[in-house]
Amino acid sequence: MGFTPSAKYIFVTGGVTSSLGKGIISASLGKLLQARGLSVTIQKFDPYINIDPGTLNPYEHGECYVTDDGAETDLDLGHYERFLNTPTSQDNNVTTGRIYHNVITKERRGDYLGKTVQVIPHITDEIKRNFFKLGETGQYDVVITEIGGCVGDIESLPFIEAVRQAKLELGPHNFVSIHLTLIPYLEAAGELKTKPTQHSVKQLQEEGIQTDILVCRSSYPLPLELRKKLALFCNVQLNSVIEARDAKTIYDVPILMGKEKLAERVLTLLKLPKSQPDMEDWKSFLGRLKNPTEEITVAVVGKYVELPDAYKSIAESFVHAGAANECKVQVKWLSSETLTDDNARKLLKGFDGLLVAPGFGERGIEGKISAIQYVREHKVPFFGICLGMQCAVIEFSRHVLKLKGAASTEIDTKANHPVIDLMEDQKTVTTKGGTMRLGAYACDLKKGSKVHQAYGKLHISERHRHRYEFNNDYKKQLEKAGMMASGINPKSGLVEIIELQDHPWFVGTQFHPELKSTVLNPHPLFVNFVKSALAYKKTKRP
Repeated sequence: MGFTPSAKYIFVTGGVTSSLGKGIISASLGKLLQARGLSVTIQKFDPYINIDPGTLNPYEHGECYVTDDGAETDLDLGHYERFLNTPTSQDNNVTTGRIYHNVITKERRGDYLGKTVQVIPHITDEIKRNFFKLGETGQYDVVITEIGGCVGDIESLPFIEAVRQAKLELGPHNFVSIHLTLIPYLEAAGELKTKPTQHSVKQLQEEGIQTDILVCRSSYPLPLELRKKLALFCNVQLNSVIEARDAKTIYDVPILMGKEKLAERVLTLLKLPKSQPDMEDWKSFLGRLKNPTEEITVAVVGKYVELPDAYKSIAESFVHAGAANECKVQVKWLSSETLTDDNARKLLKGFDGLLVAPGFGERGIEGKISAIQYVREHKVPFFGICLGMQCAVIEFSRHVLKLKGAASTEIDTKANHPVIDLMEDQKTVTTKGGTMRLGAYACDLKKGSKVHQAYGKLHISERHRHRYEFNNDYKKQLEKAGMMASGINPKSGLVEIIELQDHPWFVGTQFHPELKSTVLNPHPLFVNFVKSALAYKKTKRP
């Protein structure tokens, strides 16, 4: 029945409620295994029918995370990269939409030779093919697969069935099932309740999967008696009932899971050798994070600020850069729709730096431009990402070059001065999904520029997600007035970075640096932005 796989497989499911943190538990387990010398990758299978999250509004699904190979993926892949410090790819995120698209494409080609195409075996076979794809490359010792949604959801059924079949095919000691559930605390009764977890595990058993390890999210410690009860009723070993207490920061979770011996249980079940994990770098990061010697307050201006997950990678990049500077970065989220020329001074005065966030569309654009004008004129450190960089070009064109009507053709198709314009190869594009300039592109930095000093090298590669670009017709005018094009794509000549020469730190990037910041490799632009904000704060001190 089974075959000899080249990797070991761990499947992580969730029950009781969504948003329990399957991604963080998966990333933490991956880190603990990696710290023992194992090569680990993590993949996410999402039950929704969109082919990828690229067409989803951030209100629906949070940030869209972009990989080096140009895949628009779930934000959990950001956690995987930040924890493991290794890049992911389009193979690390698969949706129901992609599975059905692949199967239907095969059917249209005649690959099934006239057979009736059904959920079992055709859909489940395609899911399993994707389960095993990364493991078959020979690069990984362990593949962790997170199944999105909750057990019992109608959308998840084919994935759960594919997991059941995968266990049979993989054979003993090559498969571990981890189930993450909630242990709620009822104030009125004054006690923790196990019944939701019992029902969740029972549901999983009905679908053919026996849980090997039970990870229990809780706001309170789990008493031994309660653990024994869970072990008995959920049919798991007592030492496989793992407590996942609420943590102050997600970066505490690998340490907490280490104390709970989650990795040891996995290694035992997979018959892998045990050794002590080397977590010294991680602990060093946590030490700097929790014992800052300075503090700054940075404003982030965007149009999705009421939704923290919309700018997840930016928020985490500030955590990494703050720790690198031994500085606590307080982030205040400001809606670009509330900012105007009249109130910019009132709303922005007192901040040590300003980041204008990426986005699409007209809403909130003028507020971003007002904010940029204030920090440019008052020499406050500024960082613009993607649309934030484009807004900086528009603001400078309007108020320094005095180009009346300077705008992006995304907002005004008949702009007098289209300083930001649709990329040439985007002008024939009619569909939305997966058609932007996506993924990693090379960039050459100008010697002696602020970004050259930040990176410490002249050639870099960064990830993109945009349709509009800096209009090179205005490059000479802008440079003459003091806006340097300090980063250029060597093939297309596209301006990737702008900076101001007469400003302490004013940098805009067409790419998304936040997508490459990790715990062990904080992004140099964020590190330098925080450093400049610290220096600016010191100039304000009496």
